[in-house]
Amino acid sequence: MTQQIGSLFRILMAMLLIATAGAAMAADNPSLAGADYPLGGGDMLKITVFDHPELATELRVSEGGAITFPLLGEIKTSGLSVHELERTLARGLAEGGFVRQPQVSILVEDYQSQRFSVLGQVNKPGQYPLVTKVNVMGALAAAGGPINQVAADEATLLRRDGTHVGIDLVSLFQGDPRQNVTVSAGDTLYVPKAAQFYIYGAVQHPGVYRLERGMTVSQAISAGGGLTPRGSDRRVVVRRREYKGGKEHEASLDTADLVQPDDVLRVKESLF
Repeated sequence: MTQQIGSLFRILMAMLLIATAGAAMAADNPSLAGADYPLGGGDMLKITVFDHPELATELRVSEGGAITFPLLGEIKTSGLSVHELERTLARGLAEGGFVRQPQVSILVEDYQSQRFSVLGQVNKPGQYPLVTKVNVMGALAAAGGPINQVAADEATLLRRDGTHVGIDLVSLFQGDPRQNVTVSAGDTLYVPKAAQFYIYGAVQHPGVYRLERGMTVSQAISAGGGLTPRGSDRRVVVRRREYKGGKEHEASLDTADLVQPDDVLRVKESLF
């Protein structure tokens, strides 16, 4: 299981490199990155009109969702895409008799209004601009991917409206499109820390380890480096905290039993 998860993370990182490269291409090409970007308060725009350098200007969209453009005055921009605002300005310049057949170009220099967050056990947690359509894989790519051997194999997408979507990262990395849902402005993708277990006694490398999905006692012993020459996999005791009440109890385990979060496994030596 440990090797399987490691392979999945290697697959993920390859996919993240592809996704990150695509994001970089979009950032370098405004026609890809911002053409359909819905403008909002805080966005910085560089506006040019072909063959009319006197109309070139840089404007920040107000919190009320508007800009003040030369000759045209206040223009409502909130909710318009870059292309739609280009057409709006061109139409205003033409209908006002200011420019014949105007060609307006807009570059978003600072994306502020449409952002999403990636938090938790990722390499670069923080807020990111939603410059184009983004799904869960793209959001993880922006944040540098989950931290290997630390991140859990499940994540949560907290929607702006307060609803939650569970994301099975193992299925996502295996290509399940149902897990690769769209991330919208105001959403937060949270990757928690993986559950852990403790193992000590007659094992080669006692310590704290990441609890893999469906991990058995036998696999936990392998994660701890295997048995010592005197160790016995038939003499494993767990100290486990009950979900209700929080009381601890001890019990013997078989090699096929499942390990639970925060289990403390003690491997005893053989009697013979």
